[in-house]
Amino acid sequence: MTLTSPPDRPDPALRAEATVAEDAVTLGGVPITAEAADRAAAADGISGGRMSRGEVVQALSGLMLGMFVAILASTVVSNALPRIIADLDGSQSVYTWIVTTELLAMTATVPLWGKLADLYNKKLLIQISLLLFVAGSLIAGFTPDVGVLIVSRVVQGIGAGGMTALATIVLAAIIPPREMGRYSGMFGAVFGVATIAGPLIGGVMVDTSWLGWRWCFFIGVPFSIAAIALLQKTLHLPSVRRPGVKIDWLGAFLITAGVSTLLIWSTLAGQHFDWASGATAAFVAGGVVLLALAVWVESRAEEPIIPLGIFRNRTVTLTIIASVLVGVAMFGGTVFLSQYFQVALGKSPTVAGLMSLPMIFGLLVSSVVAGALITKTGKWKIYLVAGAIIMTIGMLLLSTIGATTSVLVISAHMAVLGIGVGMLMQNLVLAAQNDVPAAELGAATSTLTFFRSMGGAIGVSALGAVLASKVTSGFAERLGGAAAAGGGAEVPDVSALPPQVLEIVKDIYGTATAELFLIGAPIAALTVVAVLFIKEKPLSNLSGDERRAQEEAAATGIPLH
Repeated sequence: MTLTSPPDRPDPALRAEATVAEDAVTLGGVPITAEAADRAAAADGISGGRMSRGEVVQALSGLMLGMFVAILASTVVSNALPRIIADLDGSQSVYTWIVTTELLAMTATVPLWGKLADLYNKKLLIQISLLLFVAGSLIAGFTPDVGVLIVSRVVQGIGAGGMTALATIVLAAIIPPREMGRYSGMFGAVFGVATIAGPLIGGVMVDTSWLGWRWCFFIGVPFSIAAIALLQKTLHLPSVRRPGVKIDWLGAFLITAGVSTLLIWSTLAGQHFDWASGATAAFVAGGVVLLALAVWVESRAEEPIIPLGIFRNRTVTLTIIASVLVGVAMFGGTVFLSQYFQVALGKSPTVAGLMSLPMIFGLLVSSVVAGALITKTGKWKIYLVAGAIIMTIGMLLLSTIGATTSVLVISAHMAVLGIGVGMLMQNLVLAAQNDVPAAELGAATSTLTFFRSMGGAIGVSALGAVLASKVTSGFAERLGGAAAAGGGAEVPDVSALPPQVLEIVKDIYGTATAELFLIGAPIAALTVVAVLFIKEKPLSNLSGDERRAQEEAAATGIPLH
């Protein structure tokens, strides 16, 4: 069986560069359907212009390096923040904003990056996002005060948002869903290494006198420049030329403003004002009105930032719901584990970072193994269901921890949670990408990433407020009102506490952290319900670029296979 091209374009490898009007492929001289072409490509291993496995691995090297930088940026400052705040004379509220401004900027701009990826050259966009990250890092490294530092974190966040969204979109463009599993494991490994390395690198920078905290920002610059150079050399994607297309900037502004308003509210509520207060009403009402206007504008835009039609796709809608629930449950719970290790268990920051290894190891192993099995069998829904169930079990197990729980038991519980998350998160993206038109791959992928990040941000804020409330009430009950007044305001310095008080503080934080996972467990259980209703569809053997060519050919009535 062979695929033949017209006489003027005899080389099948050139098909990806052809325009729809020039290129009509047939099977034995007879035009064939997209489904038949898909089967033929799978049988013969022939795919117009598809990158070889070696070329894919080379291209992934630049993508993975960029992803490493984006994740490293959000974790490397965690152990350095106390020193940064002290050197720049910042307050506790500034401490929070240095962390959250990057998250706000990253989350709010992801849909715009995804839409741009559907309209313009993905390679150029990903390089621009890395350049933005470099600019933000240099500004942060040379910052004279906290105001400039917060601005630099916004710039970093915009760049990181582009890198996070575009890496997955580019992956879908060059790799068919049927083969995605083996490569998604590589990205899982990068995620794990960057997550572990960030706090450790930050601690080393701060403790090394001839480096200092400013190098927590500078360290990402050479990695970003190297990623740009690697992408320029190894990543080759067909240019998307759509003359006359305009970006819906009003829709982009309204989406960004609405989401930012709600995220700012969830960050400040419970700390600067009560959840039930006039300020809460103002923030929520403002955010809802802005998002309602965004929906109205998007429904009338010729090229909407988030095509509302994708929500009519059952798979996309259910994967979005599942991603939000995963973000709320997992990120909202696990972000406080480091504090639990240091306060309730009395571990050092470096040891606390190392104690996250079991969860990351479980995530890596399950992600790689599940990806390989999906590539081999083509079946993927079973891993979504199993991952959601195992994640829920992990949350329930962690709801039993306390100040006296052994490190071995905690490690086992964390490994269970990591295994569940590893089977679930990347494969939610795969399910959505496999079930949308290639022209909407960018929008669907970025929308999924956007809602997962927003779920995580809201989960961190909401569960953080629960933790603060539990700790404050615990101090009031066991140490009296005066202690409670200071106990909920900031994390206590356990090294300065007398032994009797230390044991009480450890128990308070241990109990409060366990309750977070108890709250998160039923939220995680809803993920099981969401993925059960996802309909399993065969994974395509065509990459995103090949699918786009087919769809454009079908729209013109000219068969292209």
